[in-house]
Amino acid sequence: SSGINAEWPLRPGGYNVVGLDWTVDPNIARDYVHIAVQGNLDPCALYAPKEDLIEMTTKMVQQFGVRNYIANLGHGIYPDMDPESVAVFCDTVHKVSEDIMKKGDPFSQLYT
Repeated sequence: SSGINAEWPLRPGGYNVVGLDWTVDPNIARDYVHIAVQGNLDPCALYAPKEDLIEMTTKMVQQFGVRNYIANLGHGIYPDMDPESVAVFCDTVHKVSEDIMKKGDPFSQLYT
């Protein structure tokens, strides 16, 4: 499921940011949501091996871009989560975002 339904598209109408869970495809979301977005890594990804977590987080940030985007989990964090996995997630978000911005104008990541 893309998570897209009859409520889409969400455009300015009192919202500044919309949170997306992990079922929403970032590419589809950017076509329909014309405000800032937050999300959307599946929190279960934090149980994955470090290399897999880095790969999933990298893909998420690359798909959303850096403009009007708040990287986050697509739902809350579980109480038994290893803090090291959270650190890997945060460090990867920072690194990938910085890499995107170094490659050129961060505003080139604007959605339409």
